This record gives sequence, C-alpha cells and structure tokens, in this order.
Amino acid sequence: MKTNPDVIIIGGGLAGLAGALHLSRKGLQVTLIEKSGYPRHKVCGEYVSNEILSYLKWLDADVLKLHPALISKFEFSTTKGKTASANLPLGGFGISRYQLDHFLYQKAIANGCTIIKEIATDVSFSHDLFTITTASQTLSAKIVLGAFGKRSNIDQVLSRDFFTKKSPWLAVKAHYQGDFANDTVALHNFKGGYCGVSKVENEIINICYLADYATFKKYKNIEDYQRNVLYKNKHLKSILENSTILFDKPLTISQISFDKKQAVENHILMIGDTAGLIHPLCGNGMAMAIHSAKIASELVLDYYAGNIESREALEKKYTQQWKKHFGQRLFMGRVLSKILRNKTITNALVSITVALPALLPGIIKQTHGKPIAIN
Repeated sequence: MKTNPDVIIIGGGLAGLAGALHLSRKGLQVTLIEKSGYPRHKVCGEYVSNEILSYLKWLDADVLKLHPALISKFEFSTTKGKTASANLPLGGFGISRYQLDHFLYQKAIANGCTIIKEIATDVSFSHDLFTITTASQTLSAKIVLGAFGKRSNIDQVLSRDFFTKKSPWLAVKAHYQGDFANDTVALHNFKGGYCGVSKVENEIINICYLADYATFKKYKNIEDYQRNVLYKNKHLKSILENSTILFDKPLTISQISFDKKQAVENHILMIGDTAGLIHPLCGNGMAMAIHSAKIASELVLDYYAGNIESREALEKKYTQQWKKHFGQRLFMGRVLSKILRNKTITNALVSITVALPALLPGIIKQTHGKPIAIN
C-alpha cells in the first residue's frame, strides 16, 4: 500500500486542479487521480464570471495570459426570438476547457503535485483514514476531496441518492468558426432546452446546449434535432447556419442531474459539480467549481494546522460554507429553469425586462457571487 499524501483528490477538472494548486502552494503533499489526459475538450459553457479572477492570480494561474475573450454583455432570447439584453454586473471571460484545464494541470505539476492517470474504482473510510483503489495501486490519505464531476462510478460506489434517479437532461457542445460578438454571452431558448453561445480564445465560438431527452430522442441525429428544434429560434438558426463546426462531431453527455447533493458524503469533501450542479443557463458553474475548491482547501489547511479540532467540525464547517456561498444560487438556477420551460412566462419575463432594464442584471446577480476576497 502506498501512503503519505496529505490529501488525495479524485478528479482533475477545474475544482480538482484548483484544490491541488491551493493545497500544494501551502505545502501539503497532494495526489490527484484523473482518468483522462490533458489537454482535452469537455462539454461546458466555457464562460467564467470575473468573481474568481483574483483567486486564480493568487494561485499563480493568471488566466488572462491565455488571451480569453473578455465578456461584458448578456443577451437572452425566447423560443420565438424575442430578445432582452443587459450589461453583466461583474463581467467575465470565455476560455475553453481544452486550454484552461491544461494550464492548471501544468501549474499543478510545477507545484509538485502527483498526478495519477487512472480511474478510482473504490473509496473507503476506516480508522480515520481513506483507502483509494485504482486498477494498479492502493493509496491512503487522511483527507479526500471529491472532484469527480457531474456523474461518476464513485457516485455509485457511495450509493449517492441522485445516482439512482434517471435524469431527463443531456448536453451537446462544439466549437465553431463564424461571426459572433467577442464581448457577449448569449442564452437562446428553444423547445425543451436552452443554448449558450459565446467566444473563447482564438476567435472560436463555443455553442453548448442543454436538451430534454424526451424531445431529443424523436430525431435520428444531432443535425436533424438542431434543424427541427433549435432552428425554430431565429437567432440560433442564424448562428448555426452561418458557422462552421471545428470538431469532427459535437460532444455529448447524458444523465445530467440537477438534484440536490450532499457537500460531504462518507467523510469526503465534495467540490465543484460533485457537490452540486447549477443549471448552465446561469452561466456560473466554472466559477462555482473554482470557488468551492478555495473554500475546501482553506478549511483543510485549518484542520491540518490544528485550528479545526476534529473531522466532524471540518465537515460541519464545509457544509455550512457550501450552503452559504452556493445554496441560494442553486435554488435560483432551479427556479429559472422551470420558468424558461414555460413559454408564456418566459415571454412575459422578457417583456418586463425590456420595460425595466435594471431587472435582468438583478436576476443575474442572484446566480453569481461577489469577487472572491483573498486573505
């Protein structure tokens, strides 16, 4: 059995990598287990709120060095193409997961983190110690962070409630070349879902949409579905018809669950989408993932420093902090999702936001946080 790391992180997405950077920066030995290599594309909206910029700089991971698209405006359209727009209260940036994850991975390696490219097949906790099993080795550590994303085999191992429930959602994403404003993130509604459009680095357009599986399965392929469903929104039709896909084919993921999850399960501190998934329409999942890594990392450091007296206290404090920072955002995401699935209410809401320009930025603030303070 291999031992010694102070912290094992299962999953090397944004939350896992940010946690690895934070903890290693402060001198802890970190082992991160990730099944895939870098760089890689992932199904993601690829818009990030500026609330996490100062934290990334503190991690010595200044994302502005990657030349992301700088985004300051938001546009929304209904199924019938009626639009509302607003300036984003904090603004944000567009960066591909292909670039950002690889950037953070390289920083983690430089910090001395151990990265294991394997699948974690089992995790158990006994006598105040975790045991993690992969295909080739067994590791142990006192602290484990769960950063294994929206849905994983480890969720099944842990018998998490949401995993047993069938989800009606799937997501589709691809990069395109075409004409779209550099400073705008758009959300276009269509029957059974909604689609985010924004620029990332190198003038690339990221198009990512969430679709209801019941509607999607009526069509033989993605192209057929887009022509018959997404094209009903004239804005989406114009964007897709006048853009050239850069992937061989779009990426897809299914069984996306927005059910409530526990921030701590089997003594594992869950971060990012593993702890709770906000609806993509809120455009804030990437920032939340990174912020949750900061919260967990600071508490773990306090625990190792003796400032938190027990594991029970650590878990309680993390659960409280998770709810404080993200509980309201997740709730608003669920509310907005229900609203956008009702055409009558959505049309009325757009009319109101046009008449009351301050309303839309106010709604956006409910799903975003304040700039992260660095102590």
